[in-house]
Order: sequence, then C-alpha cells, then structure tokens
Amino acid sequence: MGIPDNSAIVSKIKRTSDKLNIHNLFIFNKSGICIYGLNLTNLYPLEQEQLISSYFTALMSFTKELIGDKIKTVEMGGGIKLVVFEKKNLYYNLLCDTIENWQLLNEIISKIHSKFSEYVIKNDIKTDLEYIYDEQLNYLIEDIIREPFSSEFDLIKEDEIINLLKELHLNDDIKGAILLTNIGKVVFSSFNKMMINDFLKEVDFRVKICNNTILKLFYTSKNNELIFSENVNDLYILILIFDAKIRFGMAEFYLQKVVKKAINLLND
Repeated sequence: MGIPDNSAIVSKIKRTSDKLNIHNLFIFNKSGICIYGLNLTNLYPLEQEQLISSYFTALMSFTKELIGDKIKTVEMGGGIKLVVFEKKNLYYNLLCDTIENWQLLNEIISKIHSKFSEYVIKNDIKTDLEYIYDEQLNYLIEDIIREPFSSEFDLIKEDEIINLLKELHLNDDIKGAILLTNIGKVVFSSFNKMMINDFLKEVDFRVKICNNTILKLFYTSKNNELIFSENVNDLYILILIFDAKIRFGMAEFYLQKVVKKAINLLND
C-alpha cells in the first residue's frame, strides 16, 4: 500500500493570522460607562479598562460631532490606536495596532453590534446600568473578530508570488513591493516593520476606499514616490513603489508585468 499524497490538501488551508492586531474591545453606553469588555491578546489586560475609559471620556468631550456611524481614531503611541464607532446608543471601542484599516474594523463592529443588540434584547439588559459578562457571548464576539483574519489561500502559490516579488528588489526602478490580502493583511513587504507601518498609514485610505471594486490605483506619496496598486484575482492587492522620476508608462508596464505573472501563478 502506498503512502497517500496529502500535499494538495495541506497546501490549501483556512489560515488565521498568527498575530491578531485587535487587542481589546470595549463597549460604552452614552454616559461613558463601560458595560462590556473583551481581551483578545492579553497584551493590554482588561484591568486597564478604566484607563481606556479615561481616554474615551476625553474623546467624547471634544468629539461632539460623533453622530450616526461616524468613526474617531486616537493614536495612543506604541504602535496602537483606539478606534471608536457609534452605533445607535452605544460606543464600540477597539484597541488595535495602527496598521489596521478602518473599513475592516467597521465591518467587524457592524456584525458585533447586530449580535450584541440581539443579546441585550433577549436578556432584557439595562445598558445604562449593567456590566455584562457571559462566556458564550465572549466566544461569539471573538469568532466575529477572528473570522475576517481566517481565509483560505493556496500557500504554495502564495510563496511563489512572494518569491517573484523578492526578485523585484534587484530592479533599481522599483523601490519597494507590498502584497496584501483582500482584507488588507500584509503578506509580504520589502520594507522593514517601521517603514511598512508608516507607509500603510498613508496608503490605507486610498487602497481600501475602493473596496476591491477599482482594479488599480496610482498616486504620488509625500515622499515623492509613485505608487501603483492593483487587485489580483480578488485575493490580493499588489502595491509597487517607484521613484517619482520614472516614466508613468514604464511604471504601468512593470505593474502589469508583475500582476500577469502573479495571476498565471495563481491559475496554474
């Protein structure tokens, strides 16, 4: 009896990010009282929720314009930020790494709000008085938060694309390359961690606003770089960074060449 070949099975997995960039969820009522908290990474213990509450209270004092589904972000230093979403009569607060994009966070919060509202109604919770602790609710909300970070990818083909991008580093015309998943997670970057964090702060809005409906995007960065990006098979977003001195047509040529090779690798 031969040994079964399971390589085709294990090469395609539902992959969850090893490092979750969302650390804590806090839900506050209109009075600024925390009624629910969930710690996801243990990097910022829930005992610090009063510290978060202080930030939140200060935030409310100068953001009277927060209405409807408006979003407010407070940079807290150390590579983390507090993102506040208003949904109905509640404020949802995520403590997360600065590289997380607001659109993904908003989608997560919208799903949490739906489930949390159902829970409040079903259990007749008085959100102006009660602090909620329920392990089943914790599991439900944690699944909602982790689900977008778990996607099925062909890891072998992904590695081939990464090797393709690594070879681009030898090309003097291309200053950098970044490969993101379709939800904005970094798969590969030719930048170091500090540089990629700074870069993604700048490109996040421009890339994610298209919601994968615009196939490509190009603009000039504040560092005088020409940046092109394009959707690859609705699985990835490829970003190439060029010196601004390069001819526009040449940059487009390089982008299309790399995208075509990536698509061929995925379709093989």
